[in-house]
Amino acid sequence: MYDEEEFLQLSGIQHFAFCRRQWALAYIELQWQENVRTVEGRLLHENAHDAGIKEKRGDLLIVRAMPIHSRELGVSGECDVVEFHRSESGIPISGHEGKYTVVPVEYKRGRPKANDVDALQVAAQALCLEEMLCCDIPYGAVYYGETRHREKIEFTKELRCKVQDMFAEMHKYYRQGYTPKVKWSKSCNACSLKDICLPVLNKSLSVKDYIDSKMKEEGTE
Repeated sequence: MYDEEEFLQLSGIQHFAFCRRQWALAYIELQWQENVRTVEGRLLHENAHDAGIKEKRGDLLIVRAMPIHSRELGVSGECDVVEFHRSESGIPISGHEGKYTVVPVEYKRGRPKANDVDALQVAAQALCLEEMLCCDIPYGAVYYGETRHREKIEFTKELRCKVQDMFAEMHKYYRQGYTPKVKWSKSCNACSLKDICLPVLNKSLSVKDYIDSKMKEEGTE
């Protein structure tokens, strides 16, 4: 069990899964830089996180910007949306009659990805909610702004174990203050931290060759 002062930001798991160096630059070295994708994503989350909006639609209760944490994982954060569906197989909710099942919903700006980066984040939210509410959550969802459609995410044993393993690795790096190196890939071009990370330096070019090439591009040589 982790103490509260050891908690990491839950949202960091998405960055960690995408690139361990990106996560370390942002969450250990506290370096960040916006690009179009991050701004659009932030605006979408601000709308989803409007805590002033609470909805009750028949047997469905919708809660926004719900604070969550897990002492077992050592993380804290917020859910974009948590849906409580009235069901006899659910749990009691204070101030509401009956029982409810719990479904976390994460909002993303783009479209579904080929990897499990988004699934890991919503699965991490589910693990926190299970610990807090003493319940089982078999699935959640990710809503994509570009397609205006939500994808159902099954919280399999494999996905849960991957979340746990990743947070353990994140805590290890955080304690060590360690920023991993990175192998350049095409995905680096879309990263908002590429000018800070300089992933091209980890390719075959030496630092001197990289600087020389930039000087030639700018006509300074």
